Amino acid sequence: MFPVVIRNLGCKLNQLEGEAVAGSFKQAGFPLVPRGGEFDGPGIIIINTCTVTSKADQKARREIRQALRENPGACVIVVGCYALLDQAEIEAIAAEVEVAAGGGKRLFVPAGDAGAGGTKGAGAVKSILLELPKYLRENDAAKKDLPGILELFFKNAKGDSPFGFNPGEFISHSRGYLKIQDGCDGGCAYCRVPQARGSCLSLPKETALERLLFFENKGCVEIMITGVNITRYDASGCGLADIIEYLLEGSRVIALRISSLEPEGIDKRLASVLAHPRVRPHFHLSVQSGSNAVLKKMGRKYSAEDAETGAALLRSVKDDPFLACDIIAGFPGETEDDFLQTLSFCEKNRFAWIHAFPFSKRPGTPAFSFENTVCEREVSRRVQALTDLALRGRREYAGRLLGRELAAVTEKAKGVQKGYCRAVSENYLKLLIECPGEIPPAGSSLRCIPVSLCEDANGVKPDAIAVLLNF
Repeated sequence: MFPVVIRNLGCKLNQLEGEAVAGSFKQAGFPLVPRGGEFDGPGIIIINTCTVTSKADQKARREIRQALRENPGACVIVVGCYALLDQAEIEAIAAEVEVAAGGGKRLFVPAGDAGAGGTKGAGAVKSILLELPKYLRENDAAKKDLPGILELFFKNAKGDSPFGFNPGEFISHSRGYLKIQDGCDGGCAYCRVPQARGSCLSLPKETALERLLFFENKGCVEIMITGVNITRYDASGCGLADIIEYLLEGSRVIALRISSLEPEGIDKRLASVLAHPRVRPHFHLSVQSGSNAVLKKMGRKYSAEDAETGAALLRSVKDDPFLACDIIAGFPGETEDDFLQTLSFCEKNRFAWIHAFPFSKRPGTPAFSFENTVCEREVSRRVQALTDLALRGRREYAGRLLGRELAAVTEKAKGVQKGYCRAVSENYLKLLIECPGEIPPAGSSLRCIPVSLCEDANGVKPDAIAVLLNF
């Protein structure tokens, strides 16, 4: 069997779908090469793309060029949101790289139709890959012309469902993911993802519980409930609060971590369900701006006051939860006063983290042609101001938890010094845990106490050093 490399870019949903594809290759006996690993001769490199910003597109193109250039014997398959919306742009990369390599067809970009108002979005197109390992084995691809076999496969393959991704294990992650929703009908002026993912679709609650119980019975400690926009979950009248309650009532011990929430979807009913002890005290709000004028121009369905009410509701259901948000800086027409309103909003709501990023013009969106753009230098200044506030907020939050006993899940990590392990706490602190005895394996549930802050914590590196109590 020839080697397979899978490179996942972008959101947690992409990570889950990539894990499922990796699992299907592993189960079929194909060796998986980790990122950075090398191989000679035939092989497959799958690049799972994102298109949320122009930088995401650039990163995808860089990955594709690198894969074609450094692995001249491999075939490269590109899927995901960027692949669906810009197939021709991606296929053009082959001409500039493959000519130098002297190879034939090596780049494959399976097509969909969500961007044209169809129903075959990026998730459904990607699900084709779940059947590819079986097809390769049946056609003895290791001994034949791999490009020819792949071309025939993609010519006849039909995308099934965006919910076909149900990994039996998580190869690259120590915590699991459960996809309950795909697509979005939000119509935000800046967002390209609905073009790629299509309209809202929801996984039936019975199927969701079946998948959750599978991981609970395997001993999985925690699972992330994810989707493109889970706030819009709606399966036969069952909303987000209903599905979370159903999953909690149908399971016994597994903890649920909730992915990003839209402010307009947070009400007292949802808050009461999120108060359950097995829901992690970690919430992320997709706010985007603290200025009502900017929110209206963005096409968001709530006001800054609504977002503040949602934040207060989430904060009320847990004891000092980790509360984070997304903010877009430099949206066209955003004045200095608008930005100061946003900065004030973030300060007032004491977010433990702010994912601040610059506005990015996305083709096919209304905001692409908006006037009154903010100059690049000013956008960078605003992003930096938000990032500085985020770093202060994260450090202050971590400081409040020193000496407090926390539950955590150990992570897979390289380069950790002897006698320590990496873990993520229930409230999303990144911890370096001192282990005087046995090192807990990845995915273990443990109790620990943070004792000191890390000097170089930055949202990626550990927030604090902790001591292990038990696991």
